[in-house]
Amino acid sequence: MKIACWSGPRNLSTAMMYSFANRADFRVMDEPFYAPYLRETGLPHPMAAEIIAAHESNWTKAAALCDEDGAPHVYQKHMCHHILEPTPMDWAEDTKHIFLIRHPARVLASYQAKREEVTIEDIGALQQIDIFEEYGGIVIDSTDIRANPEAMLTALCEALDLDFDPAMLSWPKGGIEADGIWARHWYNAVHQSTSFSGAEGPLPDLSGVTAEICEDALPAYAILRTQRLRLD
Repeated sequence: MKIACWSGPRNLSTAMMYSFANRADFRVMDEPFYAPYLRETGLPHPMAAEIIAAHESNWTKAAALCDEDGAPHVYQKHMCHHILEPTPMDWAEDTKHIFLIRHPARVLASYQAKREEVTIEDIGALQQIDIFEEYGGIVIDSTDIRANPEAMLTALCEALDLDFDPAMLSWPKGGIEADGIWARHWYNAVHQSTSFSGAEGPLPDLSGVTAEICEDALPAYAILRTQRLRLD
């Protein structure tokens, strides 16, 4: 089984990757299209030159990596905004798709702590709805996972026709071998964790351009939230 998990940044996506990586029957991939995206756009992301140098930056070759097996199951962590028009997507046809969502106010507040300037394209909200409309799949809200990890991951595995493994509920501190080179900039919080953190507090207050971006992103989030996996 190949699984593609689609999200934006700052969205529990690394913790989800670690959760699947802790299963003995899974190999995981960390953002295979990040280097091609940076090479194509020239955007000044943190560590951009190092990422391009250390990872496959050719679209076709990165897509070929997504088509490889090498384990009973493969879990791919993808950022929706990394999928630009040159991206070959043939590999996605025989893949199960998960759409990990989070309220855009929380995404934006967290993202700004790592990168001062942000646009709606940076958080992948609009791209996520496009990918969902193209491929369909299972929608899961990070808020629900944090509130009840075992129940939500059990429900997710059932929806994937996969046995739940309790190993998914924790992971070793300090990162995993599959981490991209960018982990040292973006993953410090999850590297200090060993499990999913608890429920989040009230929504953060946003102002100015960031608040406007949040308003623009909310309709896409709301559509996907209506489709989210729920506990019976």
